[in-house]
Amino acid sequence: MLNDSKVTANVPVSDLDRARSFYADTLGLTPADENPGGLIYTTGGGTTFFLYQTEYAGQAGHTIAQWHVGSVDDEVRDLKAKGLAFEHYDMPGVTWDGDVARMEGMGSAAWFKDSEGNIMCLDDAWTG
Repeated sequence: MLNDSKVTANVPVSDLDRARSFYADTLGLTPADENPGGLIYTTGGGTTFFLYQTEYAGQAGHTIAQWHVGSVDDEVRDLKAKGLAFEHYDMPGVTWDGDVARMEGMGSAAWFKDSEGNIMCLDDAWTG
């Protein structure tokens, strides 16, 4: 049953206007739809995610969304040019090339926090 279903990620934000600005100005995304509950984004890959306002935003200590990109290095360079800072984590088997983590047999990844403190990831492991 669930194999045939689409999944939508829900991203908590404490300030919807601030998050809208971050996702537009820094990540270059425009909501596909808005409703009283929040903002709906759809990427070119057909993935949908929903920003909704809550007092619990930014409290997860783990990655809540992962962007599968063609080149982590290129995305990091472009986002750093827009002022985005990247996170570094101490993980076994990972070597760092600046802000990009290299993982043997798994590709590359980079992590950043959105305007609400949510941890996001860029990776090239699942791009084919």
